[in-house]
Amino acid sequence: MSNDNAEQHQQDSAEAGLTPEQRRLRGLRVSDAEREHVVELLKAAIGRGMLTLDEFSERADTAYAARTRGELNEVLTDLPGLVHPEAPPMPGFGHPMGGVGGAGATMPSSFTSGEPLVLRAHGSTLVRKGRWAVPSTLVVRNRYGETRLDFTEAVVTSEVVQVEIDIKWGAVHLVVPDHAAVDLNALHDIKWSTISDKTRGHVGTPQFVVTGRVHGGSLNVRHPRKGLFF
Repeated sequence: MSNDNAEQHQQDSAEAGLTPEQRRLRGLRVSDAEREHVVELLKAAIGRGMLTLDEFSERADTAYAARTRGELNEVLTDLPGLVHPEAPPMPGFGHPMGGVGGAGATMPSSFTSGEPLVLRAHGSTLVRKGRWAVPSTLVVRNRYGETRLDFTEAVVTSEVVQVEIDIKWGAVHLVVPDHAAVDLNALHDIKWSTISDKTRGHVGTPQFVVTGRVHGGSLNVRHPRKGLFF
């Protein structure tokens, strides 16, 4: 028996173990709100180290294309604690420990991702843009170079992102989403440098809290321009 046939046989056997009510619930149509909620839970899984960015992208595409609760729940069945309470996974697939959409749904308000992401530039240009994973702590060390970080399409795994910068004779450009906020009050050591924050006063989430020092360099923060990266 081929792997595909074996997998289909396993799923058919598991499906047979569901009650009529469980089958009915798995077949209910899902709303856009439920799809969005599942994608947020997939982001949580990145923060917990349970998914890679590529796996997240694949599963998010599946979630957005899902029509029923059963189809939607399939992207979560191997992630403990992340299933739909009203559309249980088939026996042998996952563990119904949490909520995804509907009554009783739960979702962490913030996520931790273990070790901080450290980005270094020395006499060169370092760029992060598009869909990339952003943990709760980001460290930027820049010497005689330039760092450009665009968070517009990034997968941010925490409501508050600590950005620790150490700039010497270099530049850091931060582009944050329109709905995000930036706090530069914790920058404690600024010498012979320029700081430009075009988001000043904006309140929202996620919040990027920038700390550290800038010596003989520049820090520029803004929201995205239409059709342009920088």
